[in-house]
Amino acid sequence: MRIAHLILTRRFAGSERHAIELANAQAAEHEVWLILRRAAASARADALAGRVDPRVRLLLMPDWLPSWHAARALRRIRPDVAHAHLSGACRALRGLKGLCLRVATLHIRYKPRQHAGLDALVAIAPWQLADIPPALRAHTAQIDNWVLPHPAAPDARERLRGEHAIPPQAWVFGAVGRAEHSKGFDLLIDAFNAAGIADAWLVIVGHGPAWDGLRRKAGPRVLLPGFMRAPEDWMAAFDGFVSAARAEPFGLVLLEAMQSGLPIIATRTQGALHLTASMNPALAPVGDVAALARALADMALTRPARRRYPMERFDIAGKLAQLDTFYRRELAFRSSPDGPQTLDNTQP
Repeated sequence: MRIAHLILTRRFAGSERHAIELANAQAAEHEVWLILRRAAASARADALAGRVDPRVRLLLMPDWLPSWHAARALRRIRPDVAHAHLSGACRALRGLKGLCLRVATLHIRYKPRQHAGLDALVAIAPWQLADIPPALRAHTAQIDNWVLPHPAAPDARERLRGEHAIPPQAWVFGAVGRAEHSKGFDLLIDAFNAAGIADAWLVIVGHGPAWDGLRRKAGPRVLLPGFMRAPEDWMAAFDGFVSAARAEPFGLVLLEAMQSGLPIIATRTQGALHLTASMNPALAPVGDVAALARALADMALTRPARRRYPMERFDIAGKLAQLDTFYRRELAFRSSPDGPQTLDNTQP
């Protein structure tokens, strides 16, 4: 198949990781393009283009009107499947009905303005399905996220703790992600301060619009080292992982914490609840600083050991097979007598 993935954001985060890893993996068996905006190919540590496999055909769009330019590129390359990730990419597919199979992954939730006019959707968690109109839900696949092996450097734990003067015996809570309101890092700092654990540290790895506010809030044992190209090194330095999110559609970072074997505290977001059977976290109500502080204190007191999680269901090979089957099913539907001319995805 000829598959074109589109993601038109500027900086690397979980959705960008998903799109790039998917394009890289599919390129082993398919002819794959990845359409990015030019800003995503800068020399910054959080740029996207440097993470793309050489087998993927990379197309860079101008930073002005990137959705319009992406649509033009799709008309030129005429893929079998155009697969959009996030809002700008979905906009690029709006006027291309009939050109190819137009698919979008729901990285957050179903949004009619972005998704209603497309041919098919991929939901990353079952809770997303309820909001999709029935006609389009019939052309939706629910496929979990995956996690690829990213082993930490052998000296990561000792090196990072030494660089930041973290005592060897200290219990280190860790969090990783984009610093924005939905991730709840402000709540996590409040809970850590409220817990008052004498021999504990909190490290939040990432970047984003809320970063300056978090720095102002952080106390002496709260570290914010910024964006890290290899967050798995910090995962090795953590003793426990915390997701204090106000909203988390799936939680790719939770899979990364599980892969590292870390005991996990999570708020009761839809994504965390979807993964609870696999990760068995200590759960706290969303937005409840006091409950989160108690969970931190309990973990620091008991100091649970790292564990081995059942990660088989999150292997990318199975997800590739599911997605390949889904593409082929939807392509067959497009070419059938009862194909898309009978389908109205805009109806509730």
